[in-house]
Amino acid sequence: MTAGGVVAEGGLGAYRRHARVLVASLVGTAVEFYDFYIYATAAALVFGPLFFPAESASVQQLAAYASFGIAFVARPLGAALFGHFGDRIGRKSTLVASLLLMGGATVLIGVLPTYQNVGWYAPLLLCLLRFGQGLGLGGEWGGAALLAVENAPPGWRARFGMAPQLGAPVGFLAANGLFLILSSVMSEADFLAWGWRLPFLLSSVLVGLGLWIRFRLADTPAAVAIEHDRPAAIPFVELLRTHLRATVAGTFAVVVCFAIYYLTTAFALGYGTTELGYDKRDFLSVQLFAILFMAIGIVVAGYAADRWTSRAVLIVGSVIAIAIGLAMGPMFGAGSLGVVGLFLCLGLFTMGLVYGPLASLLPQLFPAPVRYTGVSIAFNVGGILGGGFAPGVAQTLADKGGLAFVGLYISGAAMLTLIALLSVSPKTEREFQVQA
Repeated sequence: MTAGGVVAEGGLGAYRRHARVLVASLVGTAVEFYDFYIYATAAALVFGPLFFPAESASVQQLAAYASFGIAFVARPLGAALFGHFGDRIGRKSTLVASLLLMGGATVLIGVLPTYQNVGWYAPLLLCLLRFGQGLGLGGEWGGAALLAVENAPPGWRARFGMAPQLGAPVGFLAANGLFLILSSVMSEADFLAWGWRLPFLLSSVLVGLGLWIRFRLADTPAAVAIEHDRPAAIPFVELLRTHLRATVAGTFAVVVCFAIYYLTTAFALGYGTTELGYDKRDFLSVQLFAILFMAIGIVVAGYAADRWTSRAVLIVGSVIAIAIGLAMGPMFGAGSLGVVGLFLCLGLFTMGLVYGPLASLLPQLFPAPVRYTGVSIAFNVGGILGGGFAPGVAQTLADKGGLAFVGLYISGAAMLTLIALLSVSPKTEREFQVQA
């Protein structure tokens, strides 16, 4: 993204405003995804034996993955709740509230007692706080996407939409990088005893940074216009009454990105370090390298979507994802960490292709008065269908039929997304600018 194009669009003042918006979108979602990913990493590495009864290692791992999936159940509720206020009172204040909720839940997870200390209260409290995490994230992504896209000058919507999307790999790098450092400098016993808590406690610093940035922003032009007009009384009801088809299509357009992501991160880490026997630090290092390809995919998709359309880029990415799913069995089970790393690079690059344009595609499906609700519902319900219980389902598929069946999960998700994309015609640039 070159500065010159934005400066020419509205002068230096507009450039500075756009820069603040992009930084706020990036930092806010990076913090949110950091919170979300440290739970995914901890669920794969330590939550099983710490928070669940010791029937067997496999049962403990499945229970940890099930607690991970609870947030995906909470996310649509958070989407409806925060979407309601985001469409009625504005994007900015709603984003502040969502950040506070998720950050608070994350910090509290860092001080929870374990199953050995308090028995069944431990998994109960863990699941309750995981629900709070999901509730907060349910309202976060949609608002951050709108903050960027509704402030974008003509012709820059997808590239502005890259900012919240890049928060995902940034948050992942921070989360898994911290876990890698801790597991490298600490003994296994110390890491299990208390070291895993540090990433959760450090979230308080990151949340403070995100709040400071967001408090300095003005709301988007679309949100200001809604305040002067008459907002929908209940945006969720209005959405389902008048835009049900767009909501369903948008939901399935999201499915493949979640399926690829959580199978190449949470499931891959757990399966690779247990069933396949790779060293935990080596595998984390490979994942940290591979996530860079996700960032590259997001940037490529953003520029391509502004040159062509977000829908076209997502269609191409979905076709590639079908092939990635078919390649998972032979590549991930090849017995070589190098080949596994190559698969993760290809998979996460493809994830970037099908994730990057979503911040520009989904807002095109809904008018401004229900846009926060519509975007949030589609994104988060799609998250349930594509990735909410993907690690647990994948573990079962791998146990029963092998890694090839896990790959078919990705291919099937890509087919659903492809069908959804072929069924919609998003608004043109001019139509969106008028409605925004």
